[in-house]
Amino acid sequence: MSTAGKLIRNGIMMSAAALLIQTAGMGFNVYMSSKIGAEGMGLFSLISSVYRFAVTFSLSGIGLAATRMAAEEFARGSGAGAMSAVKKCAAYALIFSGAAAFAMFLSAEYVSSKVLGDARCCLSIKILAISLPFLSVSSAFDGYFTAKRAVRKNALSLILEQTVRMTAAVMLLELIVPPGVEYACAAVSVGITLSEAISFFYMWISCIKSNASAFPGKPPSGGQTAHMLSIAVPIALSSYLRSGLSTLREILIPSGLKKYGGSYEQALGSYGVIQGMTMPILSFPAVFLNSFSGLLMPEMARYYQQGYRVSIRNAAGRVIRVTLLFSFGAAAVLTAFSGEIGMLLYDSAAVGRYLLILAPLVVVMYLDTAVDSMLKGINEQLANVRYNVFDSALSLVLVAVLLPKFGIGGYLAVIFISEVFNTTLSLRRLLKVTGLRINLVWWVLIPAACASGSMLMSKLLCVAGGTQPPTLLTVVCAFLGISVYCTLLYVTGTVTADDIRAAADTLGGRECVEKTRDGT
Repeated sequence: MSTAGKLIRNGIMMSAAALLIQTAGMGFNVYMSSKIGAEGMGLFSLISSVYRFAVTFSLSGIGLAATRMAAEEFARGSGAGAMSAVKKCAAYALIFSGAAAFAMFLSAEYVSSKVLGDARCCLSIKILAISLPFLSVSSAFDGYFTAKRAVRKNALSLILEQTVRMTAAVMLLELIVPPGVEYACAAVSVGITLSEAISFFYMWISCIKSNASAFPGKPPSGGQTAHMLSIAVPIALSSYLRSGLSTLREILIPSGLKKYGGSYEQALGSYGVIQGMTMPILSFPAVFLNSFSGLLMPEMARYYQQGYRVSIRNAAGRVIRVTLLFSFGAAAVLTAFSGEIGMLLYDSAAVGRYLLILAPLVVVMYLDTAVDSMLKGINEQLANVRYNVFDSALSLVLVAVLLPKFGIGGYLAVIFISEVFNTTLSLRRLLKVTGLRINLVWWVLIPAACASGSMLMSKLLCVAGGTQPPTLLTVVCAFLGISVYCTLLYVTGTVTADDIRAAADTLGGRECVEKTRDGT
């Protein structure tokens, strides 16, 4: 099978796994909100902000380094080199994650009471600290299998991890854990830690059994340690700054909302509704794109290593175009049926209102994810991290200024400004280094018009069915709108028969990526 065919096959496999995981995760999120309420969701979001910073230090750029190095070794025909690279990356990850786990556990009480201002976070932070070494070393193994295009291991690992996480948390919440928000968050933290440990052992055993070293080909490249550090360390340093700014921003949000008016519990509840309930809905459709974006990075790294400049530009164009077509459709569905989705999942009109406001932003969010993956693949990771740091600093300032004056409206403005700012910088860089030009009419304006028209029609049909249409009618109208959107894309020539044939050729195994060296 061709390279493109393998990418499509692996992307479909990862998308199926991710769809299963995201669906289960969304169901678990709904279950969580019913058990602990908006305040509990807000509290766990605060705990997660600290955990994300610790994860950033634990990883210290090693996931990208493992994928890049293994992909480059496989491109040279050196399976032994790829295995050698992942061993070095795993050792690096263990050192940093061990330090992060130790520091997080010892500082849990101080961080909870003095930084987060809520002692109920302490127990969860201590439990989550244990998960860091497992998570970090697993990222090195994950990068190896991604570079090898053996994504079935990654998919099975994700499914296993999510299954253990939810099962353990539900069993603890229902059978063992005393009632209360503090212990509910601790139960979820135990599920996370246990799932990371089991996922680590699965990936470790899979890596040992890998047959890469059985067909070593060329010997490993020299200077792997120096190469690893040249990739990981600059990213790590920049990521520390970005993650620190992001964590500080998340901590300031509830206090900023409180200054606007109301109690701490109300502020925490409002934050939980947006961050813990609405944002996961916005991210859900991206499961189909994120799987391909993650697999695209090692492919772009191979093209970059081999000097295939035209292939990089062509691939970037295809990815951006597909991302825009998909995201316009997703944004239209979420906008048209925001109220119904909020009531169906959380029985919350507030979720529906926030979803209506934020739904158009998914076009920017999904595009940003795809662009970031491509930049990392063509050795532009430092520019990517630099833009993320700028974005985090801007968001921090906006949170401090806008939230005390405008409350939730200010927070929503911060989300919009941050996403647009970050995506603009990243996309500008990608277009500059690849020489790609975006066709605004065919890639943006016409798809947006098709999506808007199709969903307006489906929404009118849904409303005609009653003031409160049943779930089945809502689902049928949404799928009808998607069908009309796809039809309009074809009728307007936005998606042509040649595009469909090219996709069929790719799936059939015929190479359709032009590998022209140095633009000639």
